[in-house]
Amino acid sequence: MTALPQKRRGPSGVKRAEWRDGWLFAMPFLIGVVVFWLGPMLYSLFLVTQDWDMLGPPRFVGLLNITNALNDPLVSKSLYNTAFYTFIGVPLQLLIALLLALALNQKLRGRAFYRTIFYLPAITPAVAFAVVWMQIFNADFGVFNNILRALGLPGVNWLFNPDIAKPAFILMSLWTVGPQMVIFLAGLQGVPVELLEAAEIDGANSWQRFWSVSIPLLSPVIFFNLVIGIIGSFQVFNNAFIMTNGGPQNATLFVVLYVYLNGFRFFKMGYAATLAWMLFWIIMIFTAFQFFAGNRWVYYEGKVDKGTE
Repeated sequence: MTALPQKRRGPSGVKRAEWRDGWLFAMPFLIGVVVFWLGPMLYSLFLVTQDWDMLGPPRFVGLLNITNALNDPLVSKSLYNTAFYTFIGVPLQLLIALLLALALNQKLRGRAFYRTIFYLPAITPAVAFAVVWMQIFNADFGVFNNILRALGLPGVNWLFNPDIAKPAFILMSLWTVGPQMVIFLAGLQGVPVELLEAAEIDGANSWQRFWSVSIPLLSPVIFFNLVIGIIGSFQVFNNAFIMTNGGPQNATLFVVLYVYLNGFRFFKMGYAATLAWMLFWIIMIFTAFQFFAGNRWVYYEGKVDKGTE
């Protein structure tokens, strides 16, 4: 006697209700992604081949925008400015953030207050941030120049000297290392005390414990801050737009600012879209390189080296 084949049962009513509710709750997010992210991104890709001034219909120009970008001296200038800001500023930001985290990880009186104070500048509105630093950098009565004059040194035209403007922006960026500091603090508090005590028993001093135990365990945190810092610094815009508008002599003309100027001041949206996609691929390449290089120096707990299996 052969058993009759059982019919394949579909999802129950409860399961279908869960799916329906899940899609309904996810729908606002999905609509937002399509309307405000994927849609504009695809349209900007379309604009790469167009000449559009936002007044008339787009006009197809083929690869002209790409050719113009490759021959535009301001593109190379903005890339140089952005690279200078990134590859000098980001390591300094990480160093300052790590030093602050080490100091605020000690048992200090009022430690929570100091952590809050060092984090607050990171949530300051962009306009207020720029106005404060314009006063600090003021050539006549700015805080920095008053300190230099008190030491018998001449004042500096921080924002009006092409050779000083980019270092001034890097100096200003050190004021907003609060998020990196908090992440480093979390990483330091995750270092097992047992390993530090074992190293101390073996005769390691404070520096050796920090370099040989804490730093390897902090490497994923350092890697995360490095990747996020480089991505963010490649998109620097607010301070340059508010404080210098790219000057003096294009010394602070960063890539995102140049994209904005082409799109909303010169009304060359096709060219601006081309520059935006160029920046996108530059960031993607640098991020991929960091992940490739990170496999050589980032230590993940529980990771097994294939060469030692």
